[in-house]
Amino acid sequence: MEKTANDKSSKKTLTDYLRLWFKWVLDPIGGFLNRLGLTPNMVTILGLIGNSIGAYYLARGEMLIGGLLVLILTPIDALDGTMARLRGEPSDFGAFVDSVSDRYSELIIYGGLLYHFLNLGEPLGGMLVFTAAAGSVLVSYVKARAEGLGYQAKVGLLTRVERYLVLAPSLVFNQLYIGLAIIAVFANITAIQRIWHVRTHAHAKMKK
Repeated sequence: MEKTANDKSSKKTLTDYLRLWFKWVLDPIGGFLNRLGLTPNMVTILGLIGNSIGAYYLARGEMLIGGLLVLILTPIDALDGTMARLRGEPSDFGAFVDSVSDRYSELIIYGGLLYHFLNLGEPLGGMLVFTAAAGSVLVSYVKARAEGLGYQAKVGLLTRVERYLVLAPSLVFNQLYIGLAIIAVFANITAIQRIWHVRTHAHAKMKK
């Protein structure tokens, strides 16, 4: 399906800008990992494993250790794409694995937090985790579904990078309710923004 003119000229996201701004850091690290014999998919999986370990500490209530692991390991998401580009081997499957592992990482982290709140008998914290997780998944799902129909939906207040910038510090400084509340509200607003964006372009296309 053809994309609309507005879709083709969609603005860059914060993620796009960060990849450009930190290219001088990402390229040397990505090149070093390539020379070690690691593949982009291996680095993606290592990031997933690292975040799972972080989630384990979060579930135990050890927020500083778990938060630091999340803070350090989540940016690995940028390295697998850099490695693939430097190797001249970007692939659809690699992008697919990267996207799926991102969702698993987020949900595993939320799972650790959910266990923590349930263990403490704090239903409000558990509901915040659920709402934040639902919003995070919907942001990604709406984008993927839109792209499947030929539209782009990169708009919105709280994409994955912004969610990471809210969640990681809130874990490190043990301000869970604040961080989760921000994500719970603005991730769902972002999903609605993307739905409205697709609706606007779909209606504009029907009128042509």
